[in-house]
Amino acid sequence: MGVGGHFWDLLKPYARFEGFDFLRNKRVAVDLSYWIVQHETAIKGYTRNPHIRITFFRTVNLFSKFGAYPVFVLDGTPSPLKSQARIMRFFRSSGIALSSLPEVEKGVSVERNRAFKKCIEECVELLELLGMPILKAKGEAEALCAQLNREGLVDACITADSDAFLYGAQCVVKRIQPNSKEPFECYNISDIETGLGLRRNHLIAVSLMVGSDHDLNGIIGIGLETAVRFVKIFSEDDILNRLHDVARGEPLVIEGHNSAEDVSASSCNDKSSKLRVPHCSHCGHPGNKKAHLKFSCEHCDSTAGQSCCHKPVGFKCSCTSCDLDREEKAKKKDASWKLTVCRKIASEENFPNDEIIQMYLSNRHGIDDKPHLRWASPNTEMLVDYLAYRQHWEPSYVRQRILPMLSTLYLRDMASSPTNDLLYGSYKFHSIQRVKIRYGHQSYVVQWKKAAMSLSDAASPIPQESDLQLAVDLDEPFDLSEDTDAPYIHIENGGCFLSTDEDMELVQKAFPEEANQFLKEKELKEMKSRKKKSKSGSEATPEKTESSTSRGVQLSIKEFYRSSKLRNSSKPEEDSEKGSGSSIDKRKDPSPRISKSARRRLLFG
Repeated sequence: MGVGGHFWDLLKPYARFEGFDFLRNKRVAVDLSYWIVQHETAIKGYTRNPHIRITFFRTVNLFSKFGAYPVFVLDGTPSPLKSQARIMRFFRSSGIALSSLPEVEKGVSVERNRAFKKCIEECVELLELLGMPILKAKGEAEALCAQLNREGLVDACITADSDAFLYGAQCVVKRIQPNSKEPFECYNISDIETGLGLRRNHLIAVSLMVGSDHDLNGIIGIGLETAVRFVKIFSEDDILNRLHDVARGEPLVIEGHNSAEDVSASSCNDKSSKLRVPHCSHCGHPGNKKAHLKFSCEHCDSTAGQSCCHKPVGFKCSCTSCDLDREEKAKKKDASWKLTVCRKIASEENFPNDEIIQMYLSNRHGIDDKPHLRWASPNTEMLVDYLAYRQHWEPSYVRQRILPMLSTLYLRDMASSPTNDLLYGSYKFHSIQRVKIRYGHQSYVVQWKKAAMSLSDAASPIPQESDLQLAVDLDEPFDLSEDTDAPYIHIENGGCFLSTDEDMELVQKAFPEEANQFLKEKELKEMKSRKKKSKSGSEATPEKTESSTSRGVQLSIKEFYRSSKLRNSSKPEEDSEKGSGSSIDKRKDPSPRISKSARRRLLFG
């Protein structure tokens, strides 16, 4: 998708791999079509409606785990220039031979197939229930994503279509890997300009020469490396005009010469007018072999009457004459290459296509005025009904999986304007349990307690698993990278609790007193543990020090097994005493064991 000739491979050395907080509190435009197409194939055939599942989990993940504000962009009316590419993709996916590929009439737009349009419509319904802003482009979605990014309305674009750079995108997130230390593969136009020396108009010229979705052929015989080398000859402001001049057959000004033909002719005339200094066939230095034998070779430090040194394999003389000769050959070769490229460009009909150039440089891709982007709270109850109908998911499962998004919204609201509202109308902030580190990223594990006012049966015994009507959910067992971290559910002292992973900075802003208290207690515990270790080390008895030093000595095999047998022989009695007590405690344990599904229904049912 996008520019042909393995364009992404050209940009790969300039990719940045960013961490978890790269998109936190940033707006990001998402090309929904790319999102569905790219990831649907990964689980297609293994789960029901993969496009809905992927959109749901990815949106919740992007919003809660990475703290981003996603803006979803839809494709509009396809450009007629892209019709041939659409038909070719359909033929390839259907297994039809490309030799029977029909020619598309000029100006005729080929719409997407009905099945894909239905997938888009279902995902739009889901995103509206999640409260996400949705924009529709006039043409390509990546064009509107790039315009939003270029005008500063979003901070990055999520798309794998390299055309986004040609439309003016500044930062493109090509790939997201949630379960890694650096989940985002990003490309900044500033890095590309610095590393490759290619600016936006250069990239447009490269796409015209090698081909793209809007022109599959490009110029026959010109690849990506040749196109990049050619466009770098000119400045960004001059490159597109020069392509027009070359296509019309006008002389090309190169290095002070009038045309490539003049460069070639002048280099041939200069070479013929100059007489190359003779060189010795034995040592390769200036002079001949007979003269070196008679008068010696000053480069070989040989004496008269002695043969000079034999030249090694791959020897190149560095005298002025040879340097000039190599320089003239390089100029001739370069001029010949430029002449060949110019002839290929001039032989192409209707090149360059002004319609494609204007499409890339246009600033009207779907928004005329500054759009009002607003993120609303999810309509949880309608979302539960929608996913229960489309995915056959249990209501408790949907409520559990949407909770990280609701908790993020709740913490943001509390940080801006504290209120007495409850999370999901049922849970209040209880405490910060600990600091969790996953893939090198730190977060708080926050414990929420179900409010007593919402527990109508708080005094009644907790229902057993057999009392709950269980349903089989075929989609639940799939552990995909798109899945969110589900809240941890537990019951303690008759109360219902759940734990979620939250951003540390957001929790600090929302509940500053509780966060400061947690940090003080943590620091106090660490100080006590350090004092305890230092005290135990200083008050060690001589016997203990001897035993500790003896432990540091490596034992032989016999001594090792002898000592291990002695230690193991004393354990059974202690274990039996402990085991008897523990078994009694287990029998007396009044708290019943409840399965994960039962606990989920109790908390979210």
